[in-house]
Amino acid sequence: MVIKSVNLETVVGVTTKDLPHHTFPEFAFAGKSNVGKSTLINTLMQRKSYARVSEKPGKTQTINFYNINDRFYLVDLPGYGFAKAARKEIVEQWGDMIENYLHQSSTLKAVFLLVDIRHDPTDNDVLMYDWICHNGFVPIVIATKSDKLKRSQIPQALKNIDRVLREKSQYGKELTLTVIPFSGFTKDGRDAIVDILDGYLNR
Repeated sequence: MVIKSVNLETVVGVTTKDLPHHTFPEFAFAGKSNVGKSTLINTLMQRKSYARVSEKPGKTQTINFYNINDRFYLVDLPGYGFAKAARKEIVEQWGDMIENYLHQSSTLKAVFLLVDIRHDPTDNDVLMYDWICHNGFVPIVIATKSDKLKRSQIPQALKNIDRVLREKSQYGKELTLTVIPFSGFTKDGRDAIVDILDGYLNR
């Protein structure tokens, strides 16, 4: 995939009731705050800082639609697990916004769920996994920050993620899990994710 153009076309906030109606395919990215969604999206877009990266939890409070090559959209969903960073009512509004998007988008093809490879999936990760499944999608799990581990540690970390999701998710035992290790530093995993995108786009 050659990235020729990138455009942050639409930003949807908690006070926006209407979502954009696109004809191009959409691919959404969900994950807890600070798990590396913006870094992943920048890597996929081959841009250094187009999607804003922040060390402050809960920074992404909107749904951001990135038009790629006038062919498809990468959709950055608000980070979850940010209860300490915002008032309760705001957190609930963000949750409603994510659910509304997953339920309403007519061109959403796949949802990528990002988890930190260094730790077992959190309860919020499992809830999001189930939430995505409940809305009719099989999450593609991206294990971020793989450069923080030794290469010899990565296989076991992936097994741990698979095990926890299977044991704790309502849907885990029913699905074939795809877990891809990714590093924004080394770019490892980018090609595997791009291959998945290409697979959907070329159907």
